[in-house]
Amino acid sequence: MKVSGSSGFTLIELLMVVAIIGIITAIAAPGLMRARMSANEASAIGSLRAVNAAQATFAASCGSGFYAPSLALLATPPTAGGGDGFIGTDLASDPSMKSSYSVALTPGAPAEGAPPSCNGIAAGGVVTTYFVTASPASGGGVRFFGTNQGGTIYQSTAEVVVTQNGAPAGATPIQ
Repeated sequence: MKVSGSSGFTLIELLMVVAIIGIITAIAAPGLMRARMSANEASAIGSLRAVNAAQATFAASCGSGFYAPSLALLATPPTAGGGDGFIGTDLASDPSMKSSYSVALTPGAPAEGAPPSCNGIAAGGVVTTYFVTASPASGGGVRFFGTNQGGTIYQSTAEVVVTQNGAPAGATPIQ
């Protein structure tokens, strides 16, 4: 039996292809990591915007002009008529972990004499101010974010200091 020609790849050719793929992967990986961190940071900013919107809706429709003292209570639906809470279930615990960021709400002073809210918060249990932070977990991002009832979102490369009014020390606004 006579072999007229062999077809296929040699071991050297296959090793060269694997080496080229490895080089391309090594070049692309840092860019993908930066893109992922940017996406995590954008998600954190979106979460803070969602909390601000939910607190504004809560204050206008349920809290007699005051705010919910925690994310869990903000996620509690109104007792009359049922329905959904004021914020999504992905931010229903305090703190909440979302896209490698820990989102936590710090309540301000209690609203003395405030009536009970429509979702079961006792009289005087709502608060006059709040501050929400988004802190990155390992590999989640490099910036920290914070916001309060003023609606401005602040950023910093260090932990954002909780402040119930005005800008946190060392942080700059992003919007």
